[in-house]
Amino acid sequence: MNGSKIDVSIVIVSFNTREILRECLSQTLASAAQVSHEIIVVDNASEDGSADMVEKDFPGIRLIRSGENLGFGAANNVAFAIAKGEFILLLNPDALIDAEALPLSIKKMHDNPRIGMGGAKLIGRNCDLQPSARLFPSLLNEALVTFGLAYRFPNSRFFGRADRTWDKSDLPVSVDWVPGCFAFIRKSALETVGYFDERFFLYYEEVDLCFRFHEADWEVWYWPDIIVKHTGGESSKTIKKLEFSDSGSQLVLWRMRSCALYYRKHHGLLSVYLIAGLEGGWQKMRSIWAMLRGDEAKKRTCGRVWSIWSQALKDTDAGATCPPKPW
Repeated sequence: MNGSKIDVSIVIVSFNTREILRECLSQTLASAAQVSHEIIVVDNASEDGSADMVEKDFPGIRLIRSGENLGFGAANNVAFAIAKGEFILLLNPDALIDAEALPLSIKKMHDNPRIGMGGAKLIGRNCDLQPSARLFPSLLNEALVTFGLAYRFPNSRFFGRADRTWDKSDLPVSVDWVPGCFAFIRKSALETVGYFDERFFLYYEEVDLCFRFHEADWEVWYWPDIIVKHTGGESSKTIKKLEFSDSGSQLVLWRMRSCALYYRKHHGLLSVYLIAGLEGGWQKMRSIWAMLRGDEAKKRTCGRVWSIWSQALKDTDAGATCPPKPW
């Protein structure tokens, strides 16, 4: 939009998601009509014509073509440096917002000047609720998820703590972190804590950013009255050479690398080995049990986890360094 004041800069990082990106941009343009805005698309060296589509079909959108896949955090940082809005919305290409999302987010930020970042209620295309308000990773939270207790007892305030699955109130609440597929950020707060840590090529980058917001006494809020439809994992699905987890379409090795980097950065070396031992050890036990039952497929699946963790620890020097990019 024209004019000197821009309410919000909408930043979308694209990687091989041409058709869903088209849908996202069309929806976002319609939804953003109520506020002054700019849209910045950073294309991470897509091979499916995503950048050409944006240039041809959405000439009013600012397009940045990266010659290589920078990763999620680094690509967003390119847009952060040129964003002119008072606020910045990180929006995944597989996320759709409605007409009230932007003005309502802006109002919430103005009503509470201590909020550094806010997140919405995320629902799938079939209206299934996705994790939207979360606690920081910890040994306890990882154990509850790894052992399946969080899944088995989602309504328990203790067992369902990691993803707050127990909270049925639908009330806005201050939380540890919100996912980066819809993250509404106060730019002045972002400038005080710094941009994404580019060592995180994919995964954990928004967790780290929210951690730094809290360290600087900024608040992170979950807003359940803002609803965003989110598919999830669309860019990751275009990468065929690495294994996926059973849930969340996460690239397992990349997730483990980023996990190691996060724990080493915020909790020290011992925590990295404890987390790796927790998940890897548990899956090793499951592999042995599967072998005793004659379930060869389960034995192989569970047995691979520790070998992938071993690779992640080696690749990152136990969370101390980022492997050469792109991963």
